[in-house]
Amino acid sequence: MWSNTSDTRMIHLPFFCFCLSAGLTVTSSLWILNKHPDCSQPGLANCKINNCSDKRVVVQLAPTGPEWGPEHVGVTTDEHRTVPILKVIWNLKSDGGVLDLHGSEINILDESTNQTMCVQFSFNISEQLNPDRTRWTFSFDGVVAEPGHTYVVSVVNLPEPKSGDYRIRKQITFPGCGDSRIQTAQICLENGSMWEPHMTTAMSVDKEQGKLFVVVSFETAQYSEIYQVSIRNQDFHYSKNISKENGASLNVTFEFGLQQLSQCEMFLSIQPFFIRCKNDCRRHKDIINYCPYYPPRTLIIKAVVGLLVIGGFLFYFLWRASHKDSVIKSSSAAKDQPEGFQVRERKRVLVIYSVDHPLYKNIVLKLCGFLAAKCGTEVVLDLLDSARLGVLGRIQWLDWHREQIESSSDKILLLCSPGVQAKWRAMCGDKQVSLREDVHSLLGDMLTPALCLLVPHFIQSASFEKYIVAYFDDVCSEEDVPSPFNITVRYKLMKKFEELFFRILDTEMYEPGRVNHIAGLSEDEYHQCPSGRDLHDAIEAFRAYQLEHPQWFEGELLESTELEVEETMATYDHATS
Repeated sequence: MWSNTSDTRMIHLPFFCFCLSAGLTVTSSLWILNKHPDCSQPGLANCKINNCSDKRVVVQLAPTGPEWGPEHVGVTTDEHRTVPILKVIWNLKSDGGVLDLHGSEINILDESTNQTMCVQFSFNISEQLNPDRTRWTFSFDGVVAEPGHTYVVSVVNLPEPKSGDYRIRKQITFPGCGDSRIQTAQICLENGSMWEPHMTTAMSVDKEQGKLFVVVSFETAQYSEIYQVSIRNQDFHYSKNISKENGASLNVTFEFGLQQLSQCEMFLSIQPFFIRCKNDCRRHKDIINYCPYYPPRTLIIKAVVGLLVIGGFLFYFLWRASHKDSVIKSSSAAKDQPEGFQVRERKRVLVIYSVDHPLYKNIVLKLCGFLAAKCGTEVVLDLLDSARLGVLGRIQWLDWHREQIESSSDKILLLCSPGVQAKWRAMCGDKQVSLREDVHSLLGDMLTPALCLLVPHFIQSASFEKYIVAYFDDVCSEEDVPSPFNITVRYKLMKKFEELFFRILDTEMYEPGRVNHIAGLSEDEYHQCPSGRDLHDAIEAFRAYQLEHPQWFEGELLESTELEVEETMATYDHATS
């Protein structure tokens, strides 16, 4: 078919490799167990494992490239623990060129850490097919992988061509600890992958003291010493931290006054603190219905509801009767009231968010328009500064604005949404997240680098006041707030927008004997101006969409196969736009 010709030459290429030989090298997060790769097949001559070398042999006519076989995911045990492993398989094409092969080279890149591994298989083959009359197959076994990490694997046959690229590549996303194939790995056990608390509750009522007692029982886990047990409803939120102290199960007692209980349901959650996920471990939740244990309230409830209905009608008729007079009186009385709070200084706000959906992106844009038009605030938003962002790059753009705000009285506003929480969990070792809008955006994912930069500064007491955390409670929830930001006030928009704006102004809304107000910023008034009406309509549009599509966020998450298609489409769109 072909042979090495006089065009064969030596070239030098730089490689960032952790090379492996018979005593395979180990790095901090990408390594291989000391197993023997598939180098002892019958029919192979002079087969051995070599370190990758920067001295490359290239020929004018090189053997054709290999083809992929299936990859396998599982666990195995080394000398000390059970680890998750990846096995990569490739096949040689059964043409005449296989006889001129000198070997194959495999490279593995961990995209999360940029660490690489490079191995060369050296061998000689005298037959196109192996002794079983099938194609020659090679495997790289025992690669210890990190759950949730994405790896780029490439294989090329040796010698390589002088021109062209016969290297085959594919991207493999290693499953997270929720996958049953790797749940028993040590790293997953230390993340609580197999823990089931088997929560139970027992309740009793002391009518004389007017008390309800709730006893929560659950089973502990091997790698979590501390647990936080919480019970809440819309009226209260109680938490208790409890230590395992070598106990297989724990009991936690909560005591409530019956006058505190206005609803039948309370929400129970248990948060473990495993040694790997620490403060961001998955919480186990349940709902407690205590009405069967609560003294009868039927007559009282009916009486209160009846009085409210009657009172409502009376109020309505009185209001209608006096409405005209009240309007006249209010205009004259307004002259006697103190003047509303006056905004004296124009502030700047950097807005950080996740592009979860086109309708949510529209909400963010309308909020920025409202801040600028109604509130007189200078807004810094990636979508509105794409030219400078393209010149500086994402990290430099974010860091430059952070430094500007750190040295001034301006603020950073984090808008929390399901995408923010999912990306934060991915940063903490959970499954990697790819959102459709990030793939289609020229800017890409701006939130993840922003969190990497901002969280270390946020936890410093000197920088704490610079950060404002908020979420739109009509389309998001408080559960979308990443755990580091739970220690600060979380503003519901647009219900608490006026309070948030006072934070931007570094001014107290509540002062002794006085409550400051800014006209047109309350929940009932903000939509009366054009920019506020646009924001209100954007929120309502996304809320209606969520009601029709309850699983909307899952639909925005891309699996690996979808990601490749979306990236191809996005590249084409960017090229033609």
